[in-house]
Amino acid sequence: MEAASRLPAEQQAIPLHLLRLVSQGLPVGGFSYSRGLEAAVQAGWVSDEATARDWILGTLQANVAQLDGALFWRMATALGAGDAEGFRAADAWLAAGRESLEFQREDRRLGEALLRLLADLDVPAAADLQGQGLTYPAAFALAAHHWRIAPLQALSGLLWVYVEGQVTAAIRLVPLGHTAGQRILVEAVGAIGQAADCARLIDDRDVGNLSPALAMASAWHETQYSRLFQS
Repeated sequence: MEAASRLPAEQQAIPLHLLRLVSQGLPVGGFSYSRGLEAAVQAGWVSDEATARDWILGTLQANVAQLDGALFWRMATALGAGDAEGFRAADAWLAAGRESLEFQREDRRLGEALLRLLADLDVPAAADLQGQGLTYPAAFALAAHHWRIAPLQALSGLLWVYVEGQVTAAIRLVPLGHTAGQRILVEAVGAIGQAADCARLIDDRDVGNLSPALAMASAWHETQYSRLFQS
């Protein structure tokens, strides 16, 4: 305890800043999107705890880690190196990888909402980048850089945001009990570690995703008759 108390206040606060950024209470509207899950439930692909777990952790590994995570890692490390051009290039690459109009809109809306919040919290770079269509992971990278959150911690946090958001949506949509949701989150801890390793080690040539079912689910959701989540 004594050793911890000798740490600079800024270092002691870093994990708490990360907890704030990954909180479901962060006012950016992330709770209003299902990222294809609502259409997957409608199609009968996700119908219980087992299929929800497989969908959430499967898309984490095959889609989020290899695209969002990989390009977030490049953005976070570019910011650390003062490479503004590399940051913008990775952000543009990520935006180009969105496979449906719904995914594109979600990313832009969440990115802009987070940038507005960061600007209101006096994060200098955020005010300059508002209105430029940054992705949500890019805005998250700016926040992590500003509060000096290590890139690997921030990457794990971003992956947690995805998983927890999907579990929260599944609890409402399937529906699942809250204990079932917690079981998925417990299992997700190891899966997030693997996904983070994949994201930071993947070669540029392998960055991307090929998830036809997820892309179709998102596209179908745009015209789904009855929806709880935004499209």
